[in-house]
Amino acid sequence: MDVSTLEQRARAEGTPVIDGETATFVWRGRKPVSVHGDFQNWSGEPVPLKEVAPGLWAHTLTLPRDTYVEYALQDAKGRRVKDPLNARRVTNGFGDFNHFFYMPESQPTPLARVQRGVPRGTVTRHLVETKEFCVGKQRAVHLYAPPTSEPCPLVVVLDGPDYLRRTKLPTLVDNLIAQGRIRPIALAMVANAGSARTVEYTCSEATLGFLRYVLLPFAHKELNLVDETREPGAHAVLGASLGGLMSLYAGLREPRIFGHVLSQSGAFSVWERDFVVFNLARQAPVRPLQVWMDCGHFEELVECNERILPLLQASGHRAEYREYHGGHSYPAWRDNVWRGLEWLFGRSPGQ
Repeated sequence: MDVSTLEQRARAEGTPVIDGETATFVWRGRKPVSVHGDFQNWSGEPVPLKEVAPGLWAHTLTLPRDTYVEYALQDAKGRRVKDPLNARRVTNGFGDFNHFFYMPESQPTPLARVQRGVPRGTVTRHLVETKEFCVGKQRAVHLYAPPTSEPCPLVVVLDGPDYLRRTKLPTLVDNLIAQGRIRPIALAMVANAGSARTVEYTCSEATLGFLRYVLLPFAHKELNLVDETREPGAHAVLGASLGGLMSLYAGLREPRIFGHVLSQSGAFSVWERDFVVFNLARQAPVRPLQVWMDCGHFEELVECNERILPLLQASGHRAEYREYHGGHSYPAWRDNVWRGLEWLFGRSPGQ
């Protein structure tokens, strides 16, 4: 492709210019920029665009055709600059925005969109007393009651407000239920501790105590839930990154209650050390778990997810792992979380 055609396409189609398995970033300016993003796990040095014509800069990536990518452009001083040829932006969770794009065989899941004629559940916001199990005296919790009269399993969602707003989880669950792909489930979307999130999610017995002794009784009062004493392991914990770590820890420590685990990009090994979930995964379980894990192809966390999977399976847990072409982001988790929910709560024949 000659450079004039490249620039014309960039202005008409937006950047990057996508052809099959290639994505070409294009920048018009007197000075060059560099690109940083999911494709390098946001680590290392940003990749500089090269001058292909006077004042025209470009860089081409080769990516799988079903990839979702977030990226940022930076000037010579490392400052973020907007890509004027890509209006698609998403919050990065740290007070700034990333640009994003989908390769030809990837798209946002339609399950996250409100669909006409689908019964909708009810979302309510509550402040729950922490009873010294968590930072602060109260913790915000959003409850989702599905559109059904039957008792349901509860899915505790860590980083709840992010899953509520950025993955549209209640809408996604509404659609899965309406399509008969999962049994009705209820959600308890729990806010994190802000600056103390790392402390609360790194295999914390205090956090586990809050889920077990505070949140679960509260959810039973507000929602129509199945009785875990009659249906052991009925409930689930869902989380991403350190939230994924805490989800697996909760299941391994309280399998008779949280017998279902959905971990997205679980941070089971960070700071050059494995967390205790590796030791727990090696032990014969009191009750086998149902564990779904997924992780982005570009993440360093792939290694620890691949390493813990056979340990869980060898101990007798039913565990599944899926790697998708994306990075460490809520849009990627949104587009993949339905697979875990369907695997864990899919209706079997006769249900």
